[in-house]
Amino acid sequence: MLTAAEVVEGIRRGDISCLELISEIYERIDRSELNSYITLNRDRAIEEAIEVDKRRNEDEYRRKKLLGVPIAIKDSISTKGIQTTCASKILTGYIPPYDATVIEALKREGAIIIGKTNMDEFCMGSSTETSYFGPTMNPYDHTRVPGGSSGGSAAAIAAGEAVLALGSDTGGSIRCPASFCGIVGLKPTYGLVSRYGLIAYANSLEQIGPMASNVRDAALLLEVISVKDERDGTQVKMRNGSATNYQFSQAGTAAAGGLEGMRVGVPREFIEGVSPEVESAVWEAIHKFEELGASYEEMSMKYLRYALAAYYIIAMSEASSNLARFDGLRYGLRLESDADWHTTFSRIRGAGFGDEVKRRIILGTYALSAGYYGRYYLKALKVRTLIRREFDTALKRYDILAMPTMPFVAFKLGERIRDPLSLYLADVNTVPVNLAGVPSISLPCAFRNGLPVGLQLVGEQFGEHKIINAALAYEAEVKRC
Repeated sequence: MLTAAEVVEGIRRGDISCLELISEIYERIDRSELNSYITLNRDRAIEEAIEVDKRRNEDEYRRKKLLGVPIAIKDSISTKGIQTTCASKILTGYIPPYDATVIEALKREGAIIIGKTNMDEFCMGSSTETSYFGPTMNPYDHTRVPGGSSGGSAAAIAAGEAVLALGSDTGGSIRCPASFCGIVGLKPTYGLVSRYGLIAYANSLEQIGPMASNVRDAALLLEVISVKDERDGTQVKMRNGSATNYQFSQAGTAAAGGLEGMRVGVPREFIEGVSPEVESAVWEAIHKFEELGASYEEMSMKYLRYALAAYYIIAMSEASSNLARFDGLRYGLRLESDADWHTTFSRIRGAGFGDEVKRRIILGTYALSAGYYGRYYLKALKVRTLIRREFDTALKRYDILAMPTMPFVAFKLGERIRDPLSLYLADVNTVPVNLAGVPSISLPCAFRNGLPVGLQLVGEQFGEHKIINAALAYEAEVKRC
C-alpha cells in the first residue's frame, strides 16, 4: 500500500488517479472479512475523488497536505452527514449535524473519508469485541483480536483498507491496536489536539490521534489535526498559536539514522510481568537505539503499581457522568413506551447499552456516590498527581522512556471478554501515560509467532518531536537492515 506522502505526490504529478485509488480501496473492503468498518462513505468519497482528479493542477488543491489521501475515522468522532454510532445500539441511526474540529482540518487539507471504523462500544474495551456491530478481526490472524478500542482503524491500515486513520486514546486505545496490528499509533499530549466533536468517554484522559503504516505519515497527520480551536476549553494555547511541522522540524538528524547523546530510560515496572516473547523483542529494539548512538538506563517508577486502579476509577466515574446524556429521547434508539420518564429512561438504556458499558457506568456511579467519593475518586485523583510528577521527574533525566506497548501479542477472540478483570489488566503499560497526560507512540519492533510486537516511546509534555524523531531513526534503521 502507498504511503500518504506517496499518494499526495503521485496525485499532484498526475501519476495516480484518485478515483482509481479510492475504488481499489472499496473493492478491498468489499472482499474483506475483517469487519473494520461500521459505515462506508462510498458515494461522497467517489464524488470527492473525481473532483480531486479534475482540479489537481489548481494552486488551491496543490497546496493541500493530504490531497486525495483515503482516511478512516473512528466511529466516536462526529462527521457531518455520516452515521456516528460509537459502536452502540443506543446511537444507531444518529447522523451528526456538525463535524469535529479534526474532521474540518482533514477536509481543508484534501483528505477523503472512506468511512467510520469499528470500535469497542463507547471506547470501552481493549479488543473491539464489545461493539454492537460484531468484533473486528486481526489482519495477521483472523482468530485473534486487533486490539481496542480503535481496532477497526488499526485493522483498516494494516489490511490496506485505508492509507491513514484517526483513533482516540483514553487508556491505550490507539497504541494497543497499533501494537497488535503492526502499525504506528500516536497518542498526543493531552490538550494538543482539539476534542471538540469527540463523543466523550473520560474527558480528562482522552485524545484524538493519528494511526498510519509508518512514522512520517503519522507525523503528517498529527501536523494536520493539531490546530488551534477556541471551542475546546481543554486545549492548551500554544505559544505559536498554530500547528507545528512535526514531519520535518528537527527530523533531519533522526531520519539520517543518528541519535547521538539521546538518553533513554527503561522503567522496570513496564518490563516486569510481560510475556518472554515481548520482553526479548523490546530489548532487541532498545539495543538498536544503542547502535544509533543513544544510551539507556534501567530505572524505577514506584507509583506505577497504582496506575491501573486509579485509571479505572477515574475513567469509569467520568463515563457514568458523560453517558447520562444518552436517554433515547432526543436522538438514537427509541422504544415504544407509555410508562413514566424514569421507567422509559431505564428501559432505553437497558436495551441500548452493552454489558461492558453498563458495568462501567454502574462502577463509576458507585465510586462517585455519597460515602465513597472520597474513598475512591478523590484518592484516585491524588494518585494521578503522584504519577504525573513521577513522569515529569523521569523525563527531566531522560529524553524518552522506552517500554513494551502491550504485555503480550494479540490474544484470541473470546479469550478475555468473559473475564473483564483480565481485559483491564491488558492496559497496564498504556494507562499510566494517559494519567500523566504525556505523548506516546507505538511502533512495530518485531514479530513473534507471526504476530506483531509494539515498542512504546514516551516523551515529555508537548515533546512529540522527540518521540517522533526517535521513532523515525529506529524505523529507518530497521528498514535499512
